[in-house]
Amino acid sequence: MGLDRSFALDRRAERIDALAAKRKKVIAADQMIEGHYPVFAERAHGARFWDVDGNEYLDFFLSYGTVVLGHADPDVDEAVVREIRRGFAVGLMKPVQSELVAELLEFVPGAEMGMLLKTGSDATGAAVRLCRAFTGRDRVVRWGYNGWHDWCAQWDHGVPAVSRALVDTFTYNDLDSLRAVFARHPGRIACLVMMPFMVERPAPGFLEGVRELTREHGTLLVFDEIRSGFRLALGGAQEYYGVTADLVTLSKAFANGYAISALTGRADVLRTLEKVHISSTYYANADAMAAALATVRKLRSGDHLKRIWRMGERLQDGLRSLTAEFGAPVDVVGHPPMPFLDFRFGDADADQRAKRSFYAATIREGVFFHPNHHWFIAAATTDDDIDRAVGAARRGFEALAADGLLPREEGGDT
Repeated sequence: MGLDRSFALDRRAERIDALAAKRKKVIAADQMIEGHYPVFAERAHGARFWDVDGNEYLDFFLSYGTVVLGHADPDVDEAVVREIRRGFAVGLMKPVQSELVAELLEFVPGAEMGMLLKTGSDATGAAVRLCRAFTGRDRVVRWGYNGWHDWCAQWDHGVPAVSRALVDTFTYNDLDSLRAVFARHPGRIACLVMMPFMVERPAPGFLEGVRELTREHGTLLVFDEIRSGFRLALGGAQEYYGVTADLVTLSKAFANGYAISALTGRADVLRTLEKVHISSTYYANADAMAAALATVRKLRSGDHLKRIWRMGERLQDGLRSLTAEFGAPVDVVGHPPMPFLDFRFGDADADQRAKRSFYAATIREGVFFHPNHHWFIAAATTDDDIDRAVGAARRGFEALAADGLLPREEGGDT
């Protein structure tokens, strides 16, 4: 599998493109296997994409989960083209904006009002500003990946210490650690912004406990459903787990790859927008709104999410059979629509060595699993695709055994 053109384009990009130059350093633990994974893609369709060297990949990356139906879905793309031909950047509101918000209010739990933005960071940032204005408090508690703004940036560089001092976090699935944060700052916490889960599932009663604690302390609960919305269920983790937040942020699978996000929830909190400055010239652009409306209506009208769950369950079942067969210290984790493998080879360095061995083998088979970020299933993924993915995973476990990272006698033929 040649990657010469991809790597040549990458070398050029690193000289002239600031984002490309820092790509490998954005999140240290969120990297692919350098030298084995492509950097530039040429085109994508359905559950596949092709890199600039002509290699085809079965895609479980799906642009970090923004693609839920499949790449270049014709119904979504045609809706966008129609909107573009009518003029999508007018500056005034277009009818599709109200149609889309009304659609969201029909199925997002707790959604009394909504607003449309562009990115996940836009939505979480807007949520925090509205919560601070509504409560008159400054402090924020957060958990998970919530974007790049000062209150949630993964790195401290460029973030004033005074901003960092207003933010706390806690340990997931540990209500006592959250109670301790509230005890340190009684009556001062405006909001708790958290992903309902990342890979680890919430323990029984955990999300309910979080909801109870925030109410007890007069703190607004914001569920960051940028990843889980429209994928775990149409109404996201709120619907799946039966716990409703005060506000919820949505993006990624919302528009099958187009750039749009939403903030929905309590009308009294969202009406605080009357006295809070949140604005962008591009929030009114209707192209991504058309994509989102087409995506949501397609998800609502068919069994696409059921199919995604079924494909994910088949993949996880196949992976569990392989870990048992090879005696590998690897756990199959995550929800079926967002599966992942948790490597447990002793320490971080050992895990990374094992990942390099495993994922170098799977990418050679033309299956694009992200080594350090959970995967995603598309509605376009087929049973044959799952069989191919499990076959590629077998090559990965065989590579672990061949590299001496697994006992050969427990791994079958290697």
